[in-house]
Amino acid sequence: MSWNIQDKVVLVTGGASGIGLATATELATRGAAVTITSRSADKAEAAADAIKDATGIDVTALALDLSELDRIDSFIERFQRVTDSVDVLINNAGTIAGKRQLTGDGLELTFASNYLGPFYLTNQLLPLLSQQPASRILNVSSELYRNVKGGLNLADLQLERGFSASKAYAHSKLALMLFTFELRQRHTDIESFAINPGVIQTSFGTGPESGLALSLRMKLFGPMFRKPDHGARSSVLLATAPSQDLDSSWYWSEGNPAQPQPMASDPEVSSALWELSEELIRQAKG
Repeated sequence: MSWNIQDKVVLVTGGASGIGLATATELATRGAAVTITSRSADKAEAAADAIKDATGIDVTALALDLSELDRIDSFIERFQRVTDSVDVLINNAGTIAGKRQLTGDGLELTFASNYLGPFYLTNQLLPLLSQQPASRILNVSSELYRNVKGGLNLADLQLERGFSASKAYAHSKLALMLFTFELRQRHTDIESFAINPGVIQTSFGTGPESGLALSLRMKLFGPMFRKPDHGARSSVLLATAPSQDLDSSWYWSEGNPAQPQPMASDPEVSSALWELSEELIRQAKG
């Protein structure tokens, strides 16, 4: 049976603004049953109302903070009251912390929000995903992963030494690339992709965790960037296109297949990262 997004269940994290909102709106107009999330329940509801006003289509809005494992557990309980299956999971939410700060689980915030939270959420949802033929996982990464020199440092994943906001962000996005690569090895029944959306006008980098200096820079340069619809191109394409119409690449950039750097597909590193991630989660959950 050919893939058709009509009536498919789609979860878009960070779907209340920017690229996520553009993605969710487009998929809803194409007939998908969409759930969007935001750290703020009010913001998620406001975005759902905006989609309804623009399209006449209802989407589900739920709160989800990917930086805290217990909040992910709470979200999954609430999400399973909405649906018992998922066809497309789009790990779109992300952040950048202006200085090194720890979550309630004792994890570095950028690492937890951009990588470990999505890793945990995805693994918790795998039983729902694997029920569906050709389910899809889309991880929104960034070309900035290329700024990591020498590959991912498995001995210091949370940058206890030499932290900077840009370094932490690049490392988290490289980890997300490696996670996608490893997903494809471990779960061949699911189609997994990593995405570079491009440099897009969003509220990214303007939250309280990012700090005043970074927030001001993002607000200054933001108007020069491309619109969210452009950033949503790969996510929409990979969520909607039949498999036979897609290039064999697992990494897509601004709507086109791209070639990732070798450090993003190192099988030894991706496997070791998976095991380390599971251990970090066990430790954090006590």
